[in-house]
Amino acid sequence: MPRHDSGPFLLYVPAAGNARRGPQVSAGLPKTDVPDPMFASPTFQRYIARQFVFWFLAVLAILAGVIAVVEFVEQVRLMSQAENGSLAIAVGLTAAKIPNTLELVFHFAVLIAAMFTFWRMTKSQELVVARAAGLSVWQFVIPVVIAALLIGVFRVTVFNPFSTALYASYERAFEQATGKPSAVFNLSRSGLWLRQKDDNGIAVIHAEKSDREGNELRQVMFLLFDGEENYRGRADAEDASLEPDGWHLSRAWVGDGMEQPQYHETWIIPSSMTQDTIQERFASPMTISFWDLPDFARTMEETGFSSIRYWMAYQALLAQPALMAAMVLVAAAFSIRPGRRTDALLMVVGAIVTGFLVFVIGDIVVALGRAGTLPAPLAAWATSAVALLGGVAALLYLEDG
Repeated sequence: MPRHDSGPFLLYVPAAGNARRGPQVSAGLPKTDVPDPMFASPTFQRYIARQFVFWFLAVLAILAGVIAVVEFVEQVRLMSQAENGSLAIAVGLTAAKIPNTLELVFHFAVLIAAMFTFWRMTKSQELVVARAAGLSVWQFVIPVVIAALLIGVFRVTVFNPFSTALYASYERAFEQATGKPSAVFNLSRSGLWLRQKDDNGIAVIHAEKSDREGNELRQVMFLLFDGEENYRGRADAEDASLEPDGWHLSRAWVGDGMEQPQYHETWIIPSSMTQDTIQERFASPMTISFWDLPDFARTMEETGFSSIRYWMAYQALLAQPALMAAMVLVAAAFSIRPGRRTDALLMVVGAIVTGFLVFVIGDIVVALGRAGTLPAPLAAWATSAVALLGGVAALLYLEDG
């Protein structure tokens, strides 16, 4: 029986007279009556998966380095214009923001690592020998798909909580360094808490309900302080609306803490806040962990605010493992066939362009979901599903013609 030696594993190709018995694949001595090469070559499958994980970590490290350089230059520029900026703060801000940015390129890292893994094994004839031994394309793609799925699960359940925590600290440090007026939100089941600080002093606002934009508050309380945080008074009102000149309170009881509160049909509390400020100051989905997103979205709904973008973020994270698997299939479609050097260049360009299109189309579909045009689950899963089906179709075509 002829034998092909290919690196860390051995592929035994049956002689022509034994072709009906099927190929035999073994990591050691040849065996007889092997039922299926898929299950008879775990060493080969582990080898491919290890190669992919190694190249994924290498690509991710390179991308992290590039992101770090670009982000550091940007933070130095911003800190040079900030009133409390310094080089040390720029370094800290860069370190806190890198994981969040790195999350956005995980699927690119999977695509490039899978493509390089298949291309390298094709160039070294390892996949050629494997296919000659009777292994189908699925039998050496599936281990990489499983590894990519596990990477996706890790990204969602472990890396995402880590990156969101760092990004939240980045936002706080950036505001302190730039000296922006503080307007802090805290949303809980007891209602909305808002702290605004500007030239008019400090106001701590609590409201039980709000409209979807946050500029109409119900059952609201204002605790007023001066710039030195000395208590100045309190106002309770049934309604408060945000207008250009401040908060307009309806049916309000206003007091300074020394005298009995006085009733006013309308009362104005100056504020430099705007509706856009309120929308911007809501906690970004990038600062909320995957595990906390559902509770936060439900709390938003109970308080009266729109929760679409939080459900979209949650569904998009759930779809990440499927997107990682889709990137492996796309990479395999471009790289499993041996070719000349020009073909390799076209392969790289084609795979990168495809990955970029998936990213752009995904952003467009997610934007439609946030606008309410598409249901959140459909908008979040559509890109992953289309890429997955496209990769499967391409491999079926390459395998079966």
